[in-house]
Amino acid sequence: MYKLLLVDDEAIIIRGIRSFVDFDALSISEVFEASNGESALDIFKAHEPDLILADINMPKMNGLDFASAVKALKPSVKIALITGYDYFDYAVTALKAGVDDYVLKPVSKKDVQQTLQKLIAKRQQADNDIEVSRIVQDLKKNSDTIDDTGYKAKIMQEIEDNIANVEFSLSYLAKQLALSTSYLSSLFKRLYGQTFQEYMITIRLERAKILLLSTHMKIYEIAAAVGFEDPNYLSASFKRKFMLSPNQFREKAREQG
Repeated sequence: MYKLLLVDDEAIIIRGIRSFVDFDALSISEVFEASNGESALDIFKAHEPDLILADINMPKMNGLDFASAVKALKPSVKIALITGYDYFDYAVTALKAGVDDYVLKPVSKKDVQQTLQKLIAKRQQADNDIEVSRIVQDLKKNSDTIDDTGYKAKIMQEIEDNIANVEFSLSYLAKQLALSTSYLSSLFKRLYGQTFQEYMITIRLERAKILLLSTHMKIYEIAAAVGFEDPNYLSASFKRKFMLSPNQFREKAREQG
């Protein structure tokens, strides 16, 4: 529910707004009134409304000065200024200074209703942004408390133990670490700078290189040893990464040796 402050030195305008606006439909539970900027500021300090509809040309304190004052006290407040054509350029300046919207006189029911709807939408968006920011900060705080080094060591041990296991997957690893798959996916990328699948392909291909250089194992034997179920997939992945087939890599290494 929202609180609204109406500020205008013409009582008939405030009465008109009160009579034709469906405050319940807009989730506005309280409506306050003021006839000049100074008294409006006092009411604002006392009740901290969420929405303000104020005349731009008011005695004691004009609408722009009033808007600046309340924005300084509560930046989340949403303000629309009521202005005549004579003050239109002034209203545009006000928008640049942080006022959220304006209504041209003579005001109609539709104008006021739509303006209040826009102010509420902006307030809801701001509230959503704050909540999202809070959630992100909480997640960051929680993730910062994780013993990354401990998890990294456990992950590396599991990878080492399962390098030849064709069934080894992110969900398998998550189960071994007692973590959710989605959480482990995020953690893995933060620790290694790439996805689990990308990392496993890389490390398995690097192991394949070692076996190509240090053994006489056949390609299908190397594929099985590093967790590739299909030797052709090993060969294709190897060539895509190193620009040579496994056999070409082995032959080139022998020639250089």
